[in-house]
Amino acid sequence: MEFSFEEHPHKRLNILTGDWILVSPHRTKRPWQGKVEAAAITERPSYDPQCYLCPGNVRSDGSTNPNYKAPFAFTNDFSSLLTDTPDGGLNVKGLLQAKSEKGICRVVCFSPRHDLTLPQMDIENIVELIELWKKEFQELSKNEWIKYIQIFENKGDIMGCSNPHPHGQIWSQSSIPVEPEKETIQFKKYFEQNSRSILADYLIEEEKSKERLVCENEHFIALVPFWAVWPYECIIISKRQVQYTHQFNTEETLALAEVLKTLTIKYDNLFETSFPYSSGIHQAPVNDGEHPEWHWHMHFYPPLLRSATVKKFMVGYEMMANPQRDITAEQAAKKLRELPDVHYLAK
Repeated sequence: MEFSFEEHPHKRLNILTGDWILVSPHRTKRPWQGKVEAAAITERPSYDPQCYLCPGNVRSDGSTNPNYKAPFAFTNDFSSLLTDTPDGGLNVKGLLQAKSEKGICRVVCFSPRHDLTLPQMDIENIVELIELWKKEFQELSKNEWIKYIQIFENKGDIMGCSNPHPHGQIWSQSSIPVEPEKETIQFKKYFEQNSRSILADYLIEEEKSKERLVCENEHFIALVPFWAVWPYECIIISKRQVQYTHQFNTEETLALAEVLKTLTIKYDNLFETSFPYSSGIHQAPVNDGEHPEWHWHMHFYPPLLRSATVKKFMVGYEMMANPQRDITAEQAAKKLRELPDVHYLAK
């Protein structure tokens, strides 16, 4: 019998973290009799008088939002990190360890519209959002005690989103969190050995095969990474190596907006639903010296597996031993790549 990536169990290495993932493509043939989620509600008004994030409305802490007309950011009323946390900690024989952590948490409303997610926004509005990300990042990085700034979005009830108004968050903190720290180690190791970005060389291989490509333009590529864990996980990588979002010029910023819109449209079209995911931009640490090894990229981790109502669960083996997936990265990319670039609700 000859080994086949499409038929037989195998492991793949995540070059960004050093972790391995188990792929079991033969399991896609099994029938599903497990939990089925409720379909997401896609009909929403353009303005909701009860929404804490809509323009002019009163938030939960009593503050009133301005009548904003473009993407709008404010400090989270229930921040997970606080600026006035005193220094402190614990270390009992190296067995019980804890350290105080300071930070600033910001909320970013994508637009004044309560009903428009990224795939339904105009390109011009997405450009405005990226420009706000740049501005917020640069302002937060002026605090010398901040070492990392994480921009992210949780989309959909299934991802724990507490408010349906399209928005994301920016958490900045006094230490480098686990995932970016793993990536920094891998980036440095490869750069020291090759004097090149690991993602730059990875893109060369992906451009050769195009097996996992979803969409691209002159400046960015969106693909299902070879080591993907989630069924339709994707990564957007800049073709020019930069460390930070604010290093993108006007043309690159427009190109990023176009790729973001195209990818999220394909997500929505996959099961004709407002496709849930957690996404996040990974960029170099701040106030931490030079990081010539770092290469900007953005992760998308969606949980849907077989339909709009069947979710991939990370349980059992995944929690106790190793990440695992059934559908291969190549199969997922092909399905996404072949979907229309026009949103299903706009047809």
